[in-house]
Amino acid sequence: YTIRTPSSLITLATCNLNQWALDFDGNVQRILTSCRIAKDQHASYRLGPELEICGYGCEDHFLEQDTFDHCWESLIQLLEEGASDGLLCDFGMPVLHAGVRYNCRVICYNRKVLLIRPKTAMADNGNYREGRYFTAYSVPSNGASEEKHLLPTNFASRFGQRDVPFGLHHITCADGTTIGCESCEELWTPQASHIDLALRGVEIIGNGSGSHHELRKLSTRMELMINATRKCGGVYLYSNQRGCDGSRTYYDGCAMIVVNGRIVAQAPQFDVHDVHVISATVDLDDVRSYRASQPSFGIQAARLATDEGGGDSNSLLCDDIHLVFDPLDMSLSGKSRPKVADEDLTLQIAAPEEECCLGPACWLWDFLRRSGAAGFFLPLSGGADSSSVAAIVAVMCILVTKAARDDPEGNVAQDCRRVCRQDENSLWVPTTPQEMGNHVLHTTFMGTDNSSEVTKSRAKRLGDAIGSYHLSIKIDLMVSAVLQVFQLATGHMPRFLSRGGTMSEDLALQNIQARLRMVTAYLMAQLLPWVRGRSGFLLVLGSANVDEGLRGYMTKYDCSSADLNPIGAISKGDLKRMLLFLSKKYPDFDVLAEIANAPPTAELRPIDAATATAEAGHSQTDEDDMGMTYEELGYFGRLRKISRCGPVSMFRKLLVTWNHLSPSEVASKVKRFFYYYSLNRHKMTTITPAYHAEAYSPDDNRFDLRQFLYNTRWTRQFAVIDDMVAEHPETDKDKND
Repeated sequence: YTIRTPSSLITLATCNLNQWALDFDGNVQRILTSCRIAKDQHASYRLGPELEICGYGCEDHFLEQDTFDHCWESLIQLLEEGASDGLLCDFGMPVLHAGVRYNCRVICYNRKVLLIRPKTAMADNGNYREGRYFTAYSVPSNGASEEKHLLPTNFASRFGQRDVPFGLHHITCADGTTIGCESCEELWTPQASHIDLALRGVEIIGNGSGSHHELRKLSTRMELMINATRKCGGVYLYSNQRGCDGSRTYYDGCAMIVVNGRIVAQAPQFDVHDVHVISATVDLDDVRSYRASQPSFGIQAARLATDEGGGDSNSLLCDDIHLVFDPLDMSLSGKSRPKVADEDLTLQIAAPEEECCLGPACWLWDFLRRSGAAGFFLPLSGGADSSSVAAIVAVMCILVTKAARDDPEGNVAQDCRRVCRQDENSLWVPTTPQEMGNHVLHTTFMGTDNSSEVTKSRAKRLGDAIGSYHLSIKIDLMVSAVLQVFQLATGHMPRFLSRGGTMSEDLALQNIQARLRMVTAYLMAQLLPWVRGRSGFLLVLGSANVDEGLRGYMTKYDCSSADLNPIGAISKGDLKRMLLFLSKKYPDFDVLAEIANAPPTAELRPIDAATATAEAGHSQTDEDDMGMTYEELGYFGRLRKISRCGPVSMFRKLLVTWNHLSPSEVASKVKRFFYYYSLNRHKMTTITPAYHAEAYSPDDNRFDLRQFLYNTRWTRQFAVIDDMVAEHPETDKDKND
C-alpha cells in the first residue's frame, strides 16, 4: 500500500506600507488592506514592517505611555476586524514588558496572540536612535526558557486571553511548518539571528524592517538577505515601510521573498501607493533538500541539538495551525494564488541618478498630501540646484498623474484632487503631468542687475516644460531700499570689491540679495494661491546641495532657508547626473542638459564682461568662490563622515589618493577645507529639513552630531600636518619638476 506524503506547498506574503508616525487609525487601515490583499492571494502568512502599528519614526513619543496604549488599541481593532482570521500575521509594535520598553514582533492567528518576540540588537548609527527608546532583549540569566507577558485587561475581556509567551521563540505549526523572526538590525550583526534559527530547523524567517533610503545602500541590504539563505537555506521574507512617516528620511520599501538564495518576489523601491503586497508559493521541501545537501550545515545543526540536550526549548508548538495547502484541493488552488517560482528574478535596483529623483519625489508627495498644503513655491534661478528641485517635483507629478489616471477612484487620485483643490466627489484627474504641475508648483526667477539673461531664459524654459506657474521678477528695488536704510542709519554705503569696496562690504552686498530672496519666497508662498483665486498655502522649497552645506557655501537665512529641501543631502555630481538622465528620459526636459553642463554661479556680484563665459552667463563661479571643486568636496565629505577622519588622517589618505599633487598642495587643500567647514558649521544648526540621501550629509539636527563652535585654526591638527610635510621636502620638489 502507499502512504500519501503531506503537502509542503505554502503561499507567503509580505508588504511595503506607507505608515505615518502616530497616525494610528490610518496605519490600522493600511495594515487591514495588506491583510485583505494577502488573503486574496491565498497567503497563509503575512509579514509587516517594523513598528508598523505606530509608525517607525515616533522617536521620543516612544517614551510616552500613550503610544503603547494606542498600539494595543490598534491591535485589538485589527483582530476584531478579522485581520488574522485564517492568516498568520506578524505585526510590528512596541511593547512594555516588566517595566522595559522593547521593539517587538507580535505573532497572531485567529484573534489570538501566539508570541511576542523582542528585538535583540538596536540600530543606533546614522539616523537611528533605537537605543534611546528601547532595550535590546537578552535571554534571562536564570536560564528560564519561557517568559509570560500579561496582556492588557481590555484584550483579555475581548478575546479571553490573559497572557502570551515572550522571548526568542519560533512557531512550529501542526503541519510541521516552522516560522521565526529576525528584526532589521539583527540581520546586520556578526551573529545574525537567522543563523541560529536555520540551525534549529526554522524554514521561514520574517524580517520586518524600518530601513530608510540612502544612495547606493539598497544593494548591500538586499545582498545580506540573499546571502543569508544562500548560506543557510530557507525562505526569507523582508517587509519594509515605504514613504515619509513624518521626518527627513524616506523608507524605500523593496519588500522581497528569497528562497535558498533565489529572489522569487520583489516589490518596488519607490512608489506613491500606500500599500503594496507581494506573495509567492514555495515548496518547503526545496528548503529541506537544500540544507540536507550541505554536510557542513548538518554537522553544525546536529552539534547545536546535542549541546542543548536534543530538544528545542525555543519552539512553540501550535497544533491547531495548518499553513501548507493541498494542491489537489481545488478550493485552495484559486487562479489568484501565485505559482511555484521556478525561475530566479533579477534584483531590481535603481541607478543612483534614478534614486536621486524618485526618492525625493515620493518624499515630497507624502509631505504635500499630509501637510494640507496647496502646492510648492520654488525660487528658480536657472542653475543646477534649483532646477534639480523643479525636476524632482516634475517627476512627482509624473508618478502621481499616472497612478491617478490608472485608478481614478483610488487613494492617490483622491489625494490628488484634494491637493489640487478639485471637487473631491468628482473623478477629476490631471490629463498630463504638466497640468498637475501648474496646480502644485509655483516658480519665480528673482533677478537683480547682477543676474544674467542666460539663467533667466533657462528658468523660463524649464518652468514651461514642467508646467509650473512661473514669474520673472527683479528685486533691485528691495535691495536698494534696504541699503538706503543702512545709509541713513550709518552714513555709509557699501561697495562691491570690484568697485573699490572691502571684502566685508562685498559679502554684505551679496548676502542682502540672497536674504531678500528668502523673504520674497515666503511672501509669494502665502499670497500666490490668493492671487490665483485658490485656497491654502504653499510649502517653500530650498535648493542647497550637500556639498555646499558641508563647505558652508551659502548665506544663512537665504533661499537655503525653506520648509523642505529635497536635495540637501545630494552631491552636486549626483545632481548633474540626475539632470542629464532626466533630459534623456523625458525629451520635453531637454533644457536640463544645458543646465547640467553650465558652470555653477551664484550671480550675486556685478558681471565682469571680460571674464564672463557664454556657458555660465556670468563671471562669478561657485568653485572659484569656494577655493575648491565640487569633486574635491565629495572626497572631503566622505572621508570626514563615512571614514571618520580628522584633519591628520584625512591628509594621510589623500596623499595616496591625490598622488599627482605634492604633500604641501594636499595639506593646503585639507587645511582650507577644515577651516571653512568649522567656520561655517553654525549654519547647519538652522539648515532646512532635507531629504536624507547621502551618507556624508552634514545635517546637524540628528545625523551628523558635532559641535558648531570650533577653533578654526585647528592648532594641534594642522601642526602635525605641517610636520609631516616638512619631513618630505624632496617630494615637493619631485612633484613640481
